[in-house]
Amino acid sequence: MLSVPYLALYLACGILAIRWLLPRQTPLARLWLGCTAGLLLMMWLPALCAFLLRFTLAAHLAALAPLALLTGLAYWTRDRREQRRWDAEETAFGWRALAVSLPLTVLFAYLQYTHVFRVDGYGAWNVGQSTYGDLPMHTAFIAAMRNAAFPPEYPMFPGHRLTYPFLTDSLSTSFMLLGCPLQAAVILPAVLMFALSCLGVMCLCRTLSAGRKAMVLAALLFFLNGGLGFLYDFDQAGGFRAGSLSESLAQGDLTPQFFDRIQDILTGYYKTPTNQPEPNNLRWSNVIADMFVPQRTFMGGVCMSLPCFYLLICVFDPRRREAFGGTRTLALLGIWVGLLPLIHTHSFLALGLCSAGMMGYDLVVEKRKKPCLLKYLAYAGVTLALAAPQLLGFTFYQALGLQPDTLPSGGFLRFQFNWVNNPDGRGMRDFFLWFYLKNIGLPFAVLLLALLERKPGHRRLLCGAGMIWLAAELIRFQPNEYDNNKLFYLAWLLLCPVVADTSADIWRRLKGLRARPVIALAAAVVTFLSAGLTLWREAVSDYQAFDARTVAAAAFVERETAEDAVFLTGTEHLNPVVSIAGRRIVCGPDLWLYYHGFNTRERQAELRRFYADPSSHLDILEKYGVDYIFVSDYERSDYTVDEDALEDLFELVYREGDIRIYRRQEG
Repeated sequence: MLSVPYLALYLACGILAIRWLLPRQTPLARLWLGCTAGLLLMMWLPALCAFLLRFTLAAHLAALAPLALLTGLAYWTRDRREQRRWDAEETAFGWRALAVSLPLTVLFAYLQYTHVFRVDGYGAWNVGQSTYGDLPMHTAFIAAMRNAAFPPEYPMFPGHRLTYPFLTDSLSTSFMLLGCPLQAAVILPAVLMFALSCLGVMCLCRTLSAGRKAMVLAALLFFLNGGLGFLYDFDQAGGFRAGSLSESLAQGDLTPQFFDRIQDILTGYYKTPTNQPEPNNLRWSNVIADMFVPQRTFMGGVCMSLPCFYLLICVFDPRRREAFGGTRTLALLGIWVGLLPLIHTHSFLALGLCSAGMMGYDLVVEKRKKPCLLKYLAYAGVTLALAAPQLLGFTFYQALGLQPDTLPSGGFLRFQFNWVNNPDGRGMRDFFLWFYLKNIGLPFAVLLLALLERKPGHRRLLCGAGMIWLAAELIRFQPNEYDNNKLFYLAWLLLCPVVADTSADIWRRLKGLRARPVIALAAAVVTFLSAGLTLWREAVSDYQAFDARTVAAAAFVERETAEDAVFLTGTEHLNPVVSIAGRRIVCGPDLWLYYHGFNTRERQAELRRFYADPSSHLDILEKYGVDYIFVSDYERSDYTVDEDALEDLFELVYREGDIRIYRRQEG
């Protein structure tokens, strides 16, 4: 399997480059930055070569030339100062980072194993609650990009450029081309990115937090975010099933409702304390269960934006810029941020907003304003020079509704106050502060207290995070209003050290109070119980995505049909043709395409007409270049299917159980 040595080569080059460019960073920070830089290069260099060579093995081999060139450039422009050595302080930080990162990474790896097409004893492919909806879309992108021309197309809406940020998925495609099966190609880079994110959050919190314990608390507040949703789940849960105690005694049923509520959380579909849109308006989903595990672009975005936030602090924070904020760090920051749009557009936007907020703060407090402004402008110039082609060719092309077959909305951007608490701008469901207090919980109350403090370091963070939060609070950036949470979480990442430092101050002021340990225990339960229940539910969730016969049909499609073949199928989101075999289909589900801005009504109507009367609608096959027609129980239940006509008109090439595949004859 070539994927492991290929990945190791990129990681080694990234580690060497960061060691030469940033020798004054601490050893663990250099290791984290180096591995992440190597992963960044593995996302970008094969993709750039694919514009000339398609996304093939040849493109991956060709990418080694610019990798060597960039590594050599890093050595040629190296910082010749002595590198910072490992010391006792680094050892102590390493143990703390391991204590936080290792359990979380093991949990994440287990969730990846159970949630990414786990094969059961019957040969079916299973998923978890959070991956049931989004995983088939990502695997469709991953499988379809093998040997594809770049820029790639939507495999479930061919003829249209893939404007969705695709580099996190193309990284998994690289693993497939280098010998990994689909499941491993999804899981291995995901676990690596999550582990790097854990270490990155610890390194960032080390820089932003005032104490050792505060940095650990800050990291836990980010990864184990929850809220007060458990209060809804356990409301009156101390009673009994029959109601009052006397009624319970009369009926002989003394089983407490408490265990019923636990069972409901562990078996219900989105009944967790962190994600109950209805009826309780709980929307602050746990970042591991509902973001890192299913949302691959978010995961890639966090992994790659953490170094940008870290370098932004190193370059512009007055307490660190003398030691770390040289020209090399500034150039590296601009390049890294400039490469974000095709990895995760929300992360790029968050970095821009955060930078603007911090620049505003610095221009107010700095005595030498012109050098400060020029440094920000230089950073912006490098960033925009790299980001502009991505934004113009992909992001704006989608967001402004410039591509054909888009919804007649005039673009994605809308004014909408208070995020999902004001659905479609129709009115607020909860009082403004109560919405955030019940969703974020006790840490939000501490954050409000922190706003009253006067700490310069906190003020810079609050200005940077505040700009992200304000934009997400006022502007709806996509048809799916919930997606603004990708901005809120990145703002929360910067606010967690502020909350942790303020919590540490409160803890110190309670010194001498005998009830202090009880207060700490109660605060921990209130803060982390919702997240714990959510992760528990995710760990036991198990849903069948594809049965064994469907997997066998997908294997036939992958083995016996051309990679550029087009299939006419139904629009189910669990579609083996596109999500396993990676073949293009005429039209996919609105579950994905609507939120990417596409109007699918014409294609859906054409599918319905063709299945009902194939002989009268052969022009539809010609219009979309269809090579095969796929029929399963889904198509039979969703359409009127004239199978006799299909038998007469086309060659039956696959028949197993309920599945039929017909080949269209040329001419």
